[in-house]
Amino acid sequence: MNLIKKNNMSCGCKTSGDSSHSCGTKSANGCGSVDTCGNSYKLSVFDWLSNVNNPSKSQTDFVEVRFKNDRKFFYKNVHNLPLHIGSVVTVESSPGHDIGVVSLTGELVKIQMKKKDFSEENPLKIYRLANQKDIEVWQEVRAKEESVKIQARKISHALNLDMKITDVEYQGDGAKVTFYYTADNRVDFRQLIKEFASAFRTKIDMKQIGFRQEAAKVGGIGSCGRELCCSTWLTDFRSVNTNAARYQQLSINPQKLAGQCGKLKCCLNYELDSYLDALSDFPSSSTTIDTVIGKAFCIKIDVFKKRMWFAYADRSMAWYDLDVQEVKKLIAQNKKGEKTPPLEEMKTSDVPVKSVDLIQENNVDRFERKNRNSGKNQNRKKPNNGPKPSNPNPPKPKPENKTAAKPNEKRNNNTASNHPQNAKSPNQQPKKFKKKFPPKRDDKA
Repeated sequence: MNLIKKNNMSCGCKTSGDSSHSCGTKSANGCGSVDTCGNSYKLSVFDWLSNVNNPSKSQTDFVEVRFKNDRKFFYKNVHNLPLHIGSVVTVESSPGHDIGVVSLTGELVKIQMKKKDFSEENPLKIYRLANQKDIEVWQEVRAKEESVKIQARKISHALNLDMKITDVEYQGDGAKVTFYYTADNRVDFRQLIKEFASAFRTKIDMKQIGFRQEAAKVGGIGSCGRELCCSTWLTDFRSVNTNAARYQQLSINPQKLAGQCGKLKCCLNYELDSYLDALSDFPSSSTTIDTVIGKAFCIKIDVFKKRMWFAYADRSMAWYDLDVQEVKKLIAQNKKGEKTPPLEEMKTSDVPVKSVDLIQENNVDRFERKNRNSGKNQNRKKPNNGPKPSNPNPPKPKPENKTAAKPNEKRNNNTASNHPQNAKSPNQQPKKFKKKFPPKRDDKA
């Protein structure tokens, strides 16, 4: 029973994700096959040295243990327990003990410890593999986190504190609860901690986080239609300023440049280096060209087409686009003390290149043309050779004398022979109509 429980608890969503997070977002079979779920799979680490024999004889005693959200720490395996990735362990904490999941073992732990400047002096220890009682207590306190967060928000709102409680994390044994909050200014917690201690009956710990860390914990969908980078794979948050948008020729619009956290989007830094390399071949955006007519200043730069737009100081509405190499020649000419010809003479009109679509999917009217032509052909060519439909209710012929009808028989035969449409085919039979009889009366009813 213990082994079954431990294997179930090795799933990513039940150990490091949000307690209210639902499973089954990464595959149809849920987290049991992929060991990841929702916004917790950025904590999963691929051990690419697992199948490589260690050349050194010394084995590291440290392992990396992950907890809820993005919290990780290094612990020492003092009892030489057989640990692997996904093992649920009971670790040292202050006070009591905490429960986490091993996320990394082996030589990669040394690399991570060196990267994060972790000191090996007085490390925290791993007590044991989590037993059934530890896991049951852990699940009970994790189930209370959502209700505790709502109650804590009500208490802080009643005290009129300018803060927002983002997340709540219970320790594995329930001896301590940590409240993560965001605030613009300093907050006085003296009365708040008293209210929390009397309401929750445990040790209270308050930790302030930034707005980017809040978005990483909560998660969401960005303007690109994908899940937020900070809640999926981004672990380090670099500073983003408006110069990154200016270098990429983006309009300084706070509503478009801001993310879910209210700060500038982290993706503004992704292609910034490529733009800087491309702009190194461009003259400065403050470049002015002294022409015969007057001075022209730069208005716009197109990084992809390598063109620059210029306009005269007295006629700023008329723009003239020039190639970068041509602009460099004009600047060199100005440095010699010579004035350049007018921009109107150097402007080159772009000839639109007609693209050929091999699969012809860009033509919206490709289906309508066929129907339109077929409709015209049908209207032009109407068959007139077929017999006209007979009238379903022909008028009853008037009774005539046989003697009066004889002189006209010859004339009717001639007209029928001249007009084949009026002639009856030999196979055509007169339409029979069924007589409608009233229903019989049933005297026994």
